[in-house]
Amino acid sequence: MNTAGHPEATARRGLELTPFRGLRYDPDRVGSLAAVTSPPYDVVVRPDGLHQLQSNDPYNIVRLILPQATTPAERNEQAARTLRGWLSEGILTADPEPGLYVYEQRDGAGLLQRGIIGTLLLSEPSEGVVLPHEDVMPHVVADRAALMRATSANLEPLLLTYRGNGSESVTTTAIERMAGQPPLLATTTEDGYSHRLWSITDPSEVARIRSDLGRHQALIADGHHRWATYRRLRAEHASPSPWDHGLVLLVDTARYPLRVRAIHRLLHGVPVARSLALLDGLFRVQRLDVPLAEALDALADSACAGNAFVLAGDGAFHLVDRPDPDLLSRTVPTDRPTAWRTLDATVLHATLLAHVWHIPEDDPARIAYIHDTAATVEKAERDGGTAVLMHPVREEVVRDLARQGVTMPRKSTSFGPKPASGLVLRALDV
Repeated sequence: MNTAGHPEATARRGLELTPFRGLRYDPDRVGSLAAVTSPPYDVVVRPDGLHQLQSNDPYNIVRLILPQATTPAERNEQAARTLRGWLSEGILTADPEPGLYVYEQRDGAGLLQRGIIGTLLLSEPSEGVVLPHEDVMPHVVADRAALMRATSANLEPLLLTYRGNGSESVTTTAIERMAGQPPLLATTTEDGYSHRLWSITDPSEVARIRSDLGRHQALIADGHHRWATYRRLRAEHASPSPWDHGLVLLVDTARYPLRVRAIHRLLHGVPVARSLALLDGLFRVQRLDVPLAEALDALADSACAGNAFVLAGDGAFHLVDRPDPDLLSRTVPTDRPTAWRTLDATVLHATLLAHVWHIPEDDPARIAYIHDTAATVEKAERDGGTAVLMHPVREEVVRDLARQGVTMPRKSTSFGPKPASGLVLRALDV
């Protein structure tokens, strides 16, 4: 990403990361650090996952990121009261010195991811510093903005990636040196991931890291709605202000490659039989009486040749592929690059949702976006809806489109592992 003529080389400025005084749980005041963490707000499978997390510990972070009340205003006020209460009780305390936080995740299968958490100066897309790759849903941005306004806090970091020069960079050297020291915290969550956190507070080392990161641009891997929320809230406050920055985790994928997975769709109240009937003559449909893993293998094989999906919800799996070329030519916009026009997510949104099934992509009463494959199928079977299972997009396709300023359809990708929520928070008035 540092080659001549590349957008990163010509950006007016690079990433401007700033240390902050993180809010962290006092381990002596909670049952366990694992019991108070949560996946990011949009990964929690509601209501089952939400209820489970709430019952894990009375101080679980979901009470802040997904407050429960009758109205949105009541939910946000409840989150604000909860945060104030936890601060006054010492459940959450601010670290004594500002720092950049080194964060490590491991799983039992050999995955290791390390990155650095700080507050990033916000920028406009035209500046080429932070590249979005997906569109956002306005109602989600409005919801997150109301919550951040009420709490005056960044409750969970976004996941951003950049391409450094691997193990030779100043930032990676600092990260890996810290990883050899005793951490501020260490815990293992129910999903089998272990998490460790350190703080870099030495001003000279912080300055070297900031200078190193200042030569790079980043891709939003996870958190498009929260990034859009940061930018909306910055516009509401006179600069300079704490709202000029937002909480992020930066990962160098040249050193620590991320996994890219699909985000699936659940069509509420649409039986599989109806979804399939509307595809007659437009796609090839094959019934697969096989387990989920084999259905996903069939999807992967078919996706190599063209657009493909698996529909589920009636106890079987249905491979949907080989769309009619005339249908695509009528429904897929032609004003974008070929790589965008041939995305499965593009065909799903432009062709299936808009023209075949007539389901608005941003209506939560009609469609849900779920990261977990098995959970999507289970909810479809339980509720009588249709699960639309997707095949993941390669990271290089995502990055290339983002460099061209082309955004993918909403919820096209799921980069991971995602940072656990609840390990370090940011209060804007600390």
